[in-house]
Amino acid sequence: MKFADKPANEEDRLQSLHASGLPESGPSERFDRLTRMAKRIFDVPVAMLNLVDADQLLPHSCIGLEPEKWDRETSLCSHVILQSTPLIVSDLLEDPRFHDAPAITHQGLRFYAGCPVHMPDGFAVGALCISDTRPRLLSEDEVAVLQDLAAIVEDSFAVLTEARLDQLTGLANRRGFDVLASYALAGARRREKPACLCFIDLDGFKIINDTWGHEAGDRALGVMSGLMKQCFREDDVIGRRGGDEFSILFTDSSLSGASRAMEVLQHKVSLYNETSGQPWQLHFSWGMAQYDPLRHSSLRSLLQLADRRMYQMKKSRQQAR
Repeated sequence: MKFADKPANEEDRLQSLHASGLPESGPSERFDRLTRMAKRIFDVPVAMLNLVDADQLLPHSCIGLEPEKWDRETSLCSHVILQSTPLIVSDLLEDPRFHDAPAITHQGLRFYAGCPVHMPDGFAVGALCISDTRPRLLSEDEVAVLQDLAAIVEDSFAVLTEARLDQLTGLANRRGFDVLASYALAGARRREKPACLCFIDLDGFKIINDTWGHEAGDRALGVMSGLMKQCFREDDVIGRRGGDEFSILFTDSSLSGASRAMEVLQHKVSLYNETSGQPWQLHFSWGMAQYDPLRHSSLRSLLQLADRRMYQMKKSRQQAR
């Protein structure tokens, strides 16, 4: 079987996939309804929604076959994510690319049609596909129907992604951050790369709300979020945990490198305070913890350590006043 190449944007694609939380959530009735619909519309024995992860094909909905994780390199869906149009193979046995694919040798399938499905940021993360045990053709109208069903899948992806974003700041919310940061930590552990987590809490935020109103408080949160986006890299994971608390996972970064990034943020915040003309000012305390896979069994333990260190900084500043 011809193995598919990996996309040039593979790391960003995987980050987008895991930021959605879809691989961790497993099969869903939301998508089972769509694959059942596809099975009936096309009168095929098999309809699936598969996600293409780093090394495996993850069945997110599987009608007609027992769901299991398949090797990515021997999957047809790994070819689908490389193109913008559906992959239609009328007879797998007669196609030199796929004649010995496990879909034929293990499942006895002969026909395959897969349409790429994308996250809202444009990355192709999987395929909505139908299969039959006999060769067949699809008309142009049928291909259009398959694409329409894939568009419905993408609409559902957008809804799920929206649920993991903080509406005020555009950052990941608590749930979104935890999913993406946990995935990033697993990658750091696998590749033996460093990572650091920072916990930020705004100082005096309640005073801003109480004195100038919640609109000013929202403005302060938006400014802080924007400054973090300016200071930190695209590969770093930034989230708003709620209220005036933020968390950042610095990927592939030592404690000294992450600390320098925080110094840059402190400088940006100070500059904003000097030039903004706002009646209120931004101040923040932060705590940092370097990831150690032998000590930190989960993201939660790393967050707790960074949180404690943040409160130590906040307490020392209060005592110094």
